Amino acid sequence: MEKFKLAIVGAGSSYTPELLEELANRRETLQAKEIVLYDIDEKRLGIMEGFCKRYAAHLGLEAEISSTIELDKALYGADFVDTQIRVGGNRQRVKDEKIPLKYGLVGQETTGAGGMMKAFRTIPVILNLAHRMEELSPDGWIINYTNPTGLVTEAVTKYSKARIAGFCSGGIFPKMWAKDALGIAYDRVQYDFAGLNHLNFMSNITIDGRAVTDEEFEAIARENNSVNLDLIKLLGVLPSPYLQWYYQTDEKIQKIVDCGYTRGEEVMELEKEIYSAYGNPEQVTKPEALAKRGGGGYSEVAMNFVHAVHNNVDKEMVVNVPNRGAIPFLPKDAVVEISCLVNRRGMAPLHVAKVPEMCWGIIAAVKNYEQLAVEAAVEGDVRKMKLALLAHPLVRQYSLVEKLVPELLEANKEYLPQFFKG
Repeated sequence: MEKFKLAIVGAGSSYTPELLEELANRRETLQAKEIVLYDIDEKRLGIMEGFCKRYAAHLGLEAEISSTIELDKALYGADFVDTQIRVGGNRQRVKDEKIPLKYGLVGQETTGAGGMMKAFRTIPVILNLAHRMEELSPDGWIINYTNPTGLVTEAVTKYSKARIAGFCSGGIFPKMWAKDALGIAYDRVQYDFAGLNHLNFMSNITIDGRAVTDEEFEAIARENNSVNLDLIKLLGVLPSPYLQWYYQTDEKIQKIVDCGYTRGEEVMELEKEIYSAYGNPEQVTKPEALAKRGGGGYSEVAMNFVHAVHNNVDKEMVVNVPNRGAIPFLPKDAVVEISCLVNRRGMAPLHVAKVPEMCWGIIAAVKNYEQLAVEAAVEGDVRKMKLALLAHPLVRQYSLVEKLVPELLEANKEYLPQFFKG
């Protein structure tokens, strides 16, 4: 069996061991000869390398595991590069959440004004990685899980020649929901998937090729516990859990305010517990606290892609890719999140049978924001930053934009050299 090199960029992420677990589960079809862990945080990297070696031995995973703080060393000759970075760490995430909340706006790490700041910090770093890939591993694939993955993927496709597949575990959510609600296998469930990352809709849901009944649809919809069930029934399609921020805005903001702390603050405490376990030399399995971290399913999706490309196996997957006419009311070069046929040749968007009409406006508006935000991030253009926020349905008010922009820039100054050239 032909083996491959996997580089994990942002290997200090608490999710890293799940990639090893997924590889071990697929040892009959996928074998990595080398796994290189890269991170800029040497302390976390050292802890993660130690745990990964113990965990790999526990799993019986045969691969050479090493770590480095040199990006070029990690990328050189890599067949696949999994990117899962968080520029500024959770400390900046909390700022992304709290600053918009001051103005009565959604404070969330990938959505709204906070999500834009994460994109601004991240895009230059990922673009640098993409340009190094062009030289060091031109045939390799970036498997991007760094949020906001739609904006990151759009930046890489427009401003580099690197090969990138932008992923989110949300593409398999309906399969997971159906499995839990109806007790059926993943591969029996199919659906049309269309929209943007964290703003998508799943329609035409079938089981073994037949349309789901109203009762089955409702049972599946109940598993999406982020969005009101009656709202889902009104829509008649399954929305991404992130649609809660658009359709239940005031309610969700109030819930955070009443809670008294943000998800970022909660994650910071969780990570202390998780890393304490990782650092224990007796720990050889995933710590229980990792289950509280969320984000399940991403390792499965990542290795589905590796399997399809490395072994040249046709596989239908939800990927962030240039539109190329799949969603007719969006620009052809706009990155969208849709079903694709994946194999060694790459990703071919599948025809979207129908995008439900009530989804058109919100998808187009957020795509307008995303394209402006990507340009602002690359150019360091404050005017485009303001235009992006004006275009965003969760911001859009000029008086708030004028207050937000200077505060957001100042709070992120050390991570935004493109905006502070002078």
